[in-house]
Amino acid sequence: MKPVHDMGVAELAAALKSRALSSREATQALLDRVAAQDAQLGAFLHVDADGALARAAAADAALAAGTAGALTGVPVAHKDIYVTADMPTTAGSKMLAGYRSPFDATVVARLNAAGTVSLGKLNCDEFAMGSANENSAYFPSHNPWDLSRVPGGSSGGSAVAVAARLVPGVTGTDTGGSIRQPASFTGITGIKPTYGVCSRYGMIAFASSLDQAGPMARSAEDCALLLSAMSGFDERDATSVNQPPQDFHAQMLAAREGAAAGKPLAGLRIGLPREFFPAGLSVDVNAAVRAGLAELEKLGATLVDVSLPRTELAIPVYYIIAPAEASSNLSRFDGVKFGHRAAKYDDLLDMYKKTRAEGFGAEVKRRIMIGTYVLSHGYYDAYYLQAQKLRRMIADDFQQAFAQCDVIAGPVAPTVAWKHGEGKDDPTQAYLADIFTLPGSLAGLPGMSVPVGTGAGGMPVGLQLIGNYFKEGQLLHTAHALQQATDWHRAAPSGL
Repeated sequence: MKPVHDMGVAELAAALKSRALSSREATQALLDRVAAQDAQLGAFLHVDADGALARAAAADAALAAGTAGALTGVPVAHKDIYVTADMPTTAGSKMLAGYRSPFDATVVARLNAAGTVSLGKLNCDEFAMGSANENSAYFPSHNPWDLSRVPGGSSGGSAVAVAARLVPGVTGTDTGGSIRQPASFTGITGIKPTYGVCSRYGMIAFASSLDQAGPMARSAEDCALLLSAMSGFDERDATSVNQPPQDFHAQMLAAREGAAAGKPLAGLRIGLPREFFPAGLSVDVNAAVRAGLAELEKLGATLVDVSLPRTELAIPVYYIIAPAEASSNLSRFDGVKFGHRAAKYDDLLDMYKKTRAEGFGAEVKRRIMIGTYVLSHGYYDAYYLQAQKLRRMIADDFQQAFAQCDVIAGPVAPTVAWKHGEGKDDPTQAYLADIFTLPGSLAGLPGMSVPVGTGAGGMPVGLQLIGNYFKEGQLLHTAHALQQATDWHRAAPSGL
């Protein structure tokens, strides 16, 4: 039998169900690996070893009694943007250092109910604001493929934990690409479902109209199993879509009508937006993405040219809307009810000022200030309202493209992961790296990153797949077919 750390979610679940190993054995093996490896990786902000072993014992009892579900006993970990009752939640910020929530986020509660064993909380950019995981108030995460490089963000700790084989599956969040981009940079698979498919209840808000939960794991099959457990209507979340529970794993395995052996994607039209392949796209990323597309053609898919003409506008639109919502959401962190409070202050206003100055990092302050500006009197109409109009036009562009294709494909990011510190003095450089992920986020569409090779320095490259609303099953089916025919998703960093 393989070592536990070499097993993905589906493989480990099967081994547990067959009683080839126990959840306690699997959990202890991964806890030992975290203890040995994470000091150099920085993936975890909190490890709950005692709690994990207790949950593993309960899972083993359910497995022995025959009452186990599809994920019972499988170790996971959660991005520290989700509140948890039995572990601290910081959102990667000093503002929430030591905070303990009285309840679990819905996504966490559902995975707990499915029998998963949580090992701890994962590092992230502060309040999920960043593209490199260098904005964590505690320490940066390091890409296991090259420790001198970033893992992407804001779900960088989540991506590192999976890529370094510390845990088979994790939760992340995606506001403007924060599942897809780190998945691409670390050679794993990640999916952001349609906005509203997963509850945001208990997810510390950054930009409420954009934030969405999703899983990150080794393969499309692993993601399908996790997403099935995570998703579903939640009456406590006003943005939750009221639809029946989905079995994304079954949808992933369902054969396409007209498909034949060796051609599982027969009849699938994959749209290639010309705006996703600009002259500025790095040669190595382009080559890896084209190799992935060639494999999809071999599996029966047809490539068609489409256009998303307002792609370039996604960056200014996003960086008006997201900071505006952040300005509103983060106003609650004032030192009064919970979180950090300045030790010395003269009066209430002075407490507000000192608390927020001490508690927030530079990038969070920058976005709050931008958001407050665009929402202020005299600028709301000129900036925020215009950005919302353009957002609708970007969504309309996608619908016109989907009239010609079933799935849209392209790169996740213009380059492979960059070195730590690069662009630190110019935050707009990191903003520009989101050019291919932002349009889908603004439209609320499902999207995923699937490994398709390596680029400069042997760093991973992901292929982005974007589907129409509630077409997660189709995306997962496409990615699964690709992964059944290739080994890119099985590649692991050396030396770990």
